[in-house]
Amino acid sequence: MSNEAANVKILQDAYHRWNESKGGSVDHWFDVVVAPKINFASIPRGVEPLAFATEYHDSVKLRDYFDTLLSEWSMQHYTINEYVAQGDAVVARGSCAWINKRTGKLAETPKLDFWRFKDGKAIEFYEYFDTALVYDAATA
Repeated sequence: MSNEAANVKILQDAYHRWNESKGGSVDHWFDVVVAPKINFASIPRGVEPLAFATEYHDSVKLRDYFDTLLSEWSMQHYTINEYVAQGDAVVARGSCAWINKRTGKLAETPKLDFWRFKDGKAIEFYEYFDTALVYDAATA
C-alpha cells in the first residue's frame, strides 16, 4: 500500500469513528492519527464565540479544541464523501452538522479538512467551513 493510500485509510477510519460516536472517539485521533507535534489551525482563527477554533502546535494543547468543541456543541453528523491524496497531503471533503448547546441552533456546513502526514502521523491540519453560519448558530 502506498503512503497516500495508507494516509487515506487512517483518515477514513478516524472519520467513520468520529461520525458514528458523535464525537466520542477523541482518544482515537490522539492515539492513531495526530503526531505529538502538529500544526493545527481553523479558519475562525480564534475569534469569539469560536475561540477554541484557533491554532495549536502540539497534541497536549490540542485537547482543548476537542474538549471545548464537545462541551459547547452536539454533533449531528460528520460525513466525509471524498478524499484526495497527493504525496504526504490528504484533503477530506464533506459536510457536518452541529447543534450549539447554549443557543439550540443548528449549524450544517460544507467541510474541507487539509492534512499533511509524516511517518504515518498527521503533522499539519487546517479546517475550512462556513464560519458565518457557525458564528450565527453560536450567538443568540
